[in-house]
Amino acid sequence: MQMTGAKILMECLREQDVDTVFGYPGGTILNVYHELETYSGVIRHILTAHEQGAAHAADGYARSTGKVGVCFATSGPGATNLVTGIATAYMDSSPVVFVTCNVGENLIGKDSFQEVDITGISMPITKCNFQVHRAADMADVVREAFALARGGRPGPVLIDIVKDATAGSAEYEFLPRDKHAASGRLGALLKRATHALKAREPDSGDIDILADMIRASRKPLLICGGGVVRGRAQAEFTRLAEKIDAPVALTMMGAGGFRGRNPLAAGLIGMHGTQASNMACDSCDLLVAVGCRFSDRVALDPKTFAEQAKIVQIDIDRAEINKNVRTDHHIVGDAKQVLHLLDQRLEPMTHQEWKDYVFSFKIETEYDEGGDRLTPKQINDVIARVCPQDTIVATDVGQHQMWVTQHFHYDYPGQLITSGGFGTMGFGLGAAIGAKIGNPAKTVLHVTGDGSFRMNCNELATEEYYRLPIITVIYNNSTLGMVRQWQTLIYDKRYAQTTLDRGPDFVKLARAYGLEGRRVSSVAEMEDALREALSCGHGYILDCVISQDEMVRPMVPGGKRITHFIVDQ
Repeated sequence: MQMTGAKILMECLREQDVDTVFGYPGGTILNVYHELETYSGVIRHILTAHEQGAAHAADGYARSTGKVGVCFATSGPGATNLVTGIATAYMDSSPVVFVTCNVGENLIGKDSFQEVDITGISMPITKCNFQVHRAADMADVVREAFALARGGRPGPVLIDIVKDATAGSAEYEFLPRDKHAASGRLGALLKRATHALKAREPDSGDIDILADMIRASRKPLLICGGGVVRGRAQAEFTRLAEKIDAPVALTMMGAGGFRGRNPLAAGLIGMHGTQASNMACDSCDLLVAVGCRFSDRVALDPKTFAEQAKIVQIDIDRAEINKNVRTDHHIVGDAKQVLHLLDQRLEPMTHQEWKDYVFSFKIETEYDEGGDRLTPKQINDVIARVCPQDTIVATDVGQHQMWVTQHFHYDYPGQLITSGGFGTMGFGLGAAIGAKIGNPAKTVLHVTGDGSFRMNCNELATEEYYRLPIITVIYNNSTLGMVRQWQTLIYDKRYAQTTLDRGPDFVKLARAYGLEGRRVSSVAEMEDALREALSCGHGYILDCVISQDEMVRPMVPGGKRITHFIVDQ
């Protein structure tokens, strides 16, 4: 059947079972938006306040649902406004397909109005990108893009479509997703596109070696990384931890891959890791890291990291093996499959003496709660006490991000949505919108700081328009808190340009957008306001006043041994 390129694009989204697109229209993508209206009963479009908000929303949708997120933008500044969102998804292996449209074929390369080489710009921050010049190529490219986004190690893919290709016509036949690999030329394309999937077949001998290493270990430690969350391998990881009776340290991206309430959970590892996790890493004789790339926030000093242990890395991406930390053994493969095969080779074990040692150290920071000022721990405690246990938490970046990662207990993958690798201030509200769209029955909290919230508060308009009852909790210390912490500890208390002694009044801002809010400075006020927010049925802002001098504890400086705490628990 003959169809325009724009219609073929929409039909291909149907093939992929896409039900939601986040985006912002403009001149070059108008053919697509014109066609999108005819699919309004099948594909919902969420119009955000800014393209970056759309990118983060598609990302939050993907992380919380496990599906591929989809984002639309126009050419030029519309496309470049996606760049931070693309990089955020890339660094955290989030599967999002970004669709931009460019100027007409005859205007490409002529510095035309709102023309930009978005494929060149995005090349280092996508798994792959494409530029479509003919309607006849549309279907194959879209199918390949989705296969790449979800296949192997997930990640973002960008499709840039020249405007002529959206207006031109070509033959199209609807092809369900499960038939793609058998479709002639497309099948060949998908074989190349999904070559990373071959890494999902781990080497049996490598698994045997690891099983023997675990049997020989007296002090094993597991690290739950983001690959456990992305691979939805939480059940297999938990079975392994409990079978071998090993303490578990979690990276920030691994939160939800292993239940924080499990007795084997030792807490966060790394720069702001717990005493228990960091001391265990320094003392273990076997470290098995699953889906963890050993970033500089985890392995602060690679030379001394777990130097008494044999280090084993399990990762789907061969490029991550030995990139940051040299391993004694590794397995390339999908976490879910590797852990399942490993479980079959092992028998139950006990390591009580080792566990007694690890858990003799603190897994929770103790704060002075005697004053009358609201503290981060009090805020966290109220949230944990009042909100449903399955509440999804989307954060921005800074001290608040660490507090809710350290002290909340996440139960499932996608419950914590945060920018780990790229550290994107302004990520949270867009991500919360995407999470709420994808999980309408769940409570969604947007946890932020007063610095981060200034960067994304325009998306309150999106929250209000679509009647999304997202609760924003601002840890308001009138400063760029994490930067101030570094200035206090490392830069001689010279607080250069970090004090935020300026507007807006966040409660008035909420009301300007048609929402409600309250400023709170005590536990009683916080609890009363949060209960009101949960029952009101619309968006709500809690502006929580805390001290400028609150710190994330513990802290190990970058480049130091993992037990070199300069701020303790």
